Amino acid sequence: MDVLGVDLELRSELAVLGLRSRPPVARRAGAGPSDDGHWSLDGAAATLPVIESSPFELREGGVLTRDGVVVEDALLEPIVRPRFYDLQTADGIPYEQLARLHGTEVLATTVVQTCVRYTAESTRCRFCTIEQSLRAGATTQVKRPDQLAEVAEAAVRLDGVRQVVMTTGTSNGADRGAKHLARCVRAILERVPGLPIQVQIEPPVELGWIQRLKDAGATAVGIHVESLDQEVRERWTPGKATVSLARYEEAWREAVRVFGHNKVSTYLLVGLGEDPDELVAGAERLIAMGVYPFVVPYRPLEGSLAHADGVPAPDPLTLMRVTRKVARALKAAGMRGVDQGAGCAACGACSALGGACG
Repeated sequence: MDVLGVDLELRSELAVLGLRSRPPVARRAGAGPSDDGHWSLDGAAATLPVIESSPFELREGGVLTRDGVVVEDALLEPIVRPRFYDLQTADGIPYEQLARLHGTEVLATTVVQTCVRYTAESTRCRFCTIEQSLRAGATTQVKRPDQLAEVAEAAVRLDGVRQVVMTTGTSNGADRGAKHLARCVRAILERVPGLPIQVQIEPPVELGWIQRLKDAGATAVGIHVESLDQEVRERWTPGKATVSLARYEEAWREAVRVFGHNKVSTYLLVGLGEDPDELVAGAERLIAMGVYPFVVPYRPLEGSLAHADGVPAPDPLTLMRVTRKVARALKAAGMRGVDQGAGCAACGACSALGGACG
């Protein structure tokens, strides 16, 4: 087997087939891959879907089994519940409702838990559940900058958090949510100077907001397209698909100019129906621009339109093959996710790329 070896195969299977377990740190619904537990797999962060029908099970001592057979050379350990989860703001809001621990050292939050794309099924991303956690009372609609600064300070002090990821539901404004993100970045850095922060947005109508996010102190930026196939976009992300791929490319190029090479990333989802070879070719074009293509499997999240339609997760073998090819292209370009300092690519827990190329 090649240099990426068995680890990539195992991570690909776990990322799709999930695990039978009850981890102490988990989340359901939200603005990204979820319905998962948070783990350390051979020392690397891994967020794995919790699926009762999974062939994988965790036994005492971190022993991982598949169909009852021990998976050799694989140590899977649950992430312990962070101490900052036990705190609350002066006005009684639990810190856990404002931001969550992702992986081993990432504080993640959705600063505005509503999205203009979510208001109608005709515009909603079919894999998204951004407002489900809000409806369930697990979070608040808008996180104030001072609240996030308070949580970040506690998470760094008590639990060793080293980076922050902040996303947002898309707003109607020309900033597409960047204005509030910038406020939150400034507040956190005033409280915890030097803490790396990634922000995630749609391409703003006014691209000058990308520079303003950098000026606020953001370390990296994610501008997520999910698919580079326009037909797939129109089927899976009908609202976002009205923003042309040409506009996304303009935003990526401006972000690379502002933030730098390999400080910009975008999600590419495996399992939406896009031809795998075309997905890899698209990822290679992004890499040539200096944009990190964060390859993750589509997850059929409960509460999403795709889950209601019974759309299954992708085949693990397809995920592995795509991930291997993208990892090789990233290696050839000298692009490592960890070098971004903050963000999904820097964490790597939701993708098999994390175990393949850093």
